[in-house]
Amino acid sequence: MSLPRITTAPDAALGQDALDELADWVRIASVSSDPDRADDVRRSAGWLVEALRRTGFPRAEVWETEGLPAVYACWPAADPGAPALLVYSHHDVHAVDPSEWQVTEPFSPLLREGRLHGRGTSDAKGQIMSHLWALRTHVAQRTAPAVTLKYLIEGEEEVGSVHLADLLSEHAGDLDADVVMVSDSMLWSLDEPTVCATVRGSVTASLTVRGAERDLHSGAVSGAAANAAVELCRLVDRLSDESGRVTLPGFYDAVAAPGPRLRVDVETLPFDLTDWQVETGTFDAPGEAGFTVPERLWTRPSAEVARLTAGRTDAPALGLIPAEASADLLFRLVPEQRADQVADQLRAWLAGHQRPGFAYDLEVSSTISDPYRTPPDHPALAALTRAVSHAYGAPARHIGNGGAAPGAQLARACDAPVLFFGTGLPGDRWHGPDERVEIQALCLGARALAHFLDELPTGGPPAGQKP
Repeated sequence: MSLPRITTAPDAALGQDALDELADWVRIASVSSDPDRADDVRRSAGWLVEALRRTGFPRAEVWETEGLPAVYACWPAADPGAPALLVYSHHDVHAVDPSEWQVTEPFSPLLREGRLHGRGTSDAKGQIMSHLWALRTHVAQRTAPAVTLKYLIEGEEEVGSVHLADLLSEHAGDLDADVVMVSDSMLWSLDEPTVCATVRGSVTASLTVRGAERDLHSGAVSGAAANAAVELCRLVDRLSDESGRVTLPGFYDAVAAPGPRLRVDVETLPFDLTDWQVETGTFDAPGEAGFTVPERLWTRPSAEVARLTAGRTDAPALGLIPAEASADLLFRLVPEQRADQVADQLRAWLAGHQRPGFAYDLEVSSTISDPYRTPPDHPALAALTRAVSHAYGAPARHIGNGGAAPGAQLARACDAPVLFFGTGLPGDRWHGPDERVEIQALCLGARALAHFLDELPTGGPPAGQKP
């Protein structure tokens, strides 16, 4: 069934039923973490290639990896001396539990009260479609874009971008750019125009504790046997102190203060705790003492426990002392922390907290990422800020992004500054049930991007020069 047409379009007509187009893509269940959905991820890549070709890209193709495919596209500018913009995002989506979805099935998109519901509507298929809508507006009166446009849309972001480094290395020539834009981030609200100027890095690790060779019957050993679950909880409790600070040795040594523009914008950003809790579904806002919620989200590092497992889940646990317990840990980093150093700090922390009678195993993921801050004085950031201000009709503030993105990795591989632009909102329920996207956010995003494409040729670096 077709969806109603978008009623608030960018500056020029889209020329097609844009919502139907996004909904068609959302129907493809491109869940990268599910091996049974690998063919769907491939169908998603093929769908995007066709959408890029319909938009006008003379080159759009699937790039295979040892895992799941990425999509690449290139459209040279009319002026061969114009700067090149590389847009990065992802077409795979997070796993779903259909039993938790109430508004609609995960891959049956539904339009309701100005929102499109479905997995991937916001993270990140909707963001990619905003780019295509903007480009269609931009080229409506041209034969080619004002800048050379390149897209790299990977299919493994939700499983750690395990082959992104290979893509960047193998296709370095195709991916050469003067400016990179990551479109996998969030806005603050529809009322307050914002531009993301920094993203946090991440270190993920799995900590396993063993206290016995096998699960034990408590009636035989309770009170005299090592309990792996209790020991793991003791360690997790010691990851942070009473003031909410992470206890890894040296964890805060490299934390840099935010730049003056970001600091002022974050301090003056309107924030209502009750509204934020309603939007995010949280009961409280604990964290590092002495900092506001926006400061904690964007300018301070953190430690989280993503999952705890112990004992049997397939049978009643009565009378059981588990031999093994595990925790998945997630550390968010800020400039100038380095992911490899934080991984070493975690190993040192664990070595200092081990006790006799237990065996400990720590596995740090290979897909750790460094934080990144867009050079604050780069003209491309100023052009993007002006474009967002133009779209919203009000001055745009600079904020951060609470999650991680491959900004540092892309900056190193392309030797270019990285911008961040997204159309997601805190209430879009990324990775949760009933994901959704605000249609107004997509349209405002398309309007801002179209204006940015007009500004970048004169606001970016000189042709052929790296900043």
